[in-house]
Parts: sequence; structure tokens; C-alpha cells
Amino acid sequence: MSLGFSVYFGLDNTKEENMELLKRANTLGFTRIFTSLHIPEANYEVLKKEVKEFYSLARKFDMDIISDISPNTFKFLELEDMDIKGLRDLGVKTIRIDFGYTEEEIAKMSKNDFGVKIQLNASTITKEFFRRLDKFNPNYENVDALHNFYPRIGTGISEECMIEKNEILLDRGISPSAFVESSFRKRSPLKDGLPTLEDHRGVHIIKASNHLVALDNKSIFIGDSLPSLKELEDLASLREDAVKIDMKLKVELDEVSKRLLKETYSSRPDDARDAIRASESRLLLNGGVIKPLNTIERKAFYITIDNEDYKRYMGDLQILKRDLERDDRINVVGEVLQEDYYLLKYIRNGKKFYLNIVD
Repeated sequence: MSLGFSVYFGLDNTKEENMELLKRANTLGFTRIFTSLHIPEANYEVLKKEVKEFYSLARKFDMDIISDISPNTFKFLELEDMDIKGLRDLGVKTIRIDFGYTEEEIAKMSKNDFGVKIQLNASTITKEFFRRLDKFNPNYENVDALHNFYPRIGTGISEECMIEKNEILLDRGISPSAFVESSFRKRSPLKDGLPTLEDHRGVHIIKASNHLVALDNKSIFIGDSLPSLKELEDLASLREDAVKIDMKLKVELDEVSKRLLKETYSSRPDDARDAIRASESRLLLNGGVIKPLNTIERKAFYITIDNEDYKRYMGDLQILKRDLERDDRINVVGEVLQEDYYLLKYIRNGKKFYLNIVD
């Protein structure tokens, strides 16, 4: 998973704030930058002065600069239309095709020889669009996709829409990505946040990002103008391609069980009726022994680890989907926090997850 932030030259931030954001994000491992060069509210005289200096520093950091383009963008940058080399020389590594280009032109751009990737609008793609695009033999290895953000309240897409679009993309080997909002400085002029999912408006950046990981997005971008340092640090703390599940302990644990709860796991592809099972947990015992402890009645959303009385199943870690009777061979070690119940439906077919113990 890669992380990104957004910059809107000539809008909310000063040049110094944008440059400092770039430096901080780079230090924290962010590798992608979304930039928009056709915002109606932007001060274009300021924009022209700042773009090249910002791009120059980002290029030194080897950041992936994404610029959404239209025919007017090339004019603004004083380039010929579809001058991919000219964009590359400025530091742009990915161009996001939003509107103004035919499928034939998109396919042609995907086959450029300058190492510039093409990014589709993930929120608007359809199977019919790809049927038309296929006629021109695009280079799909050079294509990814980024969902829209939605400034107006009530216009963000639904989870169902994202799932549908992401499935279309992933079936073609195209990586989808999406936006979350910042609560620190929201982008003008509406300042109501720039999330992709309407469900994420007003939601903490970690919760929203974690949900996007669960929905198979491969990059997460902060949409708003100036995220706080804490928001950048929080987002950087997410483990790669794994869903974080918050939990609370139900008992004081032995050292072996503590260690198992700190690992990242893959859910088993043979999805059990009663529980989410961690594929790797029994392989991580490293000679440790788990004694019987808190073998109480098991309820849905409890987290359990099999003890030594379950023989070769010792160390089997599970998150329960339903209530089950007590079993002396099974230790109840914790419980998923209610606010994360909804995430469990995504933990299937090898999806990675990890547990985060909350006091």
C-alpha cells in the first residue's frame, strides 16, 4: 500500500506550507502526491509560480506526482496537447485522465515511452468503457485508477459503488485507490471535506483509511489541503495491505499469547462458518506452550486462541462470527470493539488483518 497527500496550488496554503507538507510527508514514507491544475477557485497567477518549484523538490525526493489533466492543462503549462515527455520533464510521473480524451487517446498515452503512468477515474469506469478501450490495445501494466473526491455533502459514492468499481479494476489487474478527508484544514471553497465515500465525511482519518484498505484500495490519499502532522503520522502507522481490528483484552495474557496478538495474519481461504481463522498463527509458536486460561463461554466477536489441550491446533487464533459454547481447549483472550464489527465481513479469502489492543 502506498500513501499520498494532495496539493492545490494557488488555493488555501502558502507556498511555504506546501513545501513543508512535502518534506514532512516524505520523511514519514508518503510516496505519492495528487495535484490538480484546473480548480476554478485557484489563483492561477500564484499557481504558475509555485508549480515548478514544488515539482522540482518532489522530483528530488523521487515522489510520484499525479496531475489530473485536460487539454487546458497542457496549455496552462505551455506544452503541446498530449506532450507526455514535457510533463515527465516537469516531474509528473502519473497523469490522471478525468475528461476531454477519447478511449483511443487514452490507449495511446498508456503506451508512452517516457515512464509516465496513466490513471483512470475509478469512480466512473464501467465494463462498457473497458470494452471500448480494449479495441485500442492499451498497456494495462502502465495503468492504475484513483476514485474521485466529493466536496459537496451528500455526493460521495456508496460503499456498494466502490466495491463494484474496484472489482472491475482488480479483475483487470488495475490497482484502485481513494481519498480520505483531513479534519485539520479542509479545502476551499466549501470546506466540508474531500472523501471518496460519503460514509467517511467527518470520520477520523485512521478509521476511514482502514475501511479503504478493507475495500481493496492499494493507495490512500488525503484529499484536503493541509493535514496535521498527527494525521500524517497516524496514516503512516497503518500496516501495509492489512485491516486493523481494534480489540480489548479479557484476561491477563501469557507471553506466547501476547506475541501472537502482535502479528499480521492472512485469513484462511477456506472460510469457516463459525470464525475467521488466522492462517499463520500455529506456525508462530516457536516452541512456546499455551496453557488453559479463561476457557469461558464464547460469544460472537470474541478472539480466541487454542491451548495445549487442543493438541496440534494449539495456537489457532480465531475471531468468532457467532456464539459458541465453552470449550476447555480454547482460551478467550479478547473481544473486537463494537465500532469495528463491520470490518469483519471483509476478512475473508486471504485478506490480511492485525489486532490492535486498546486500553
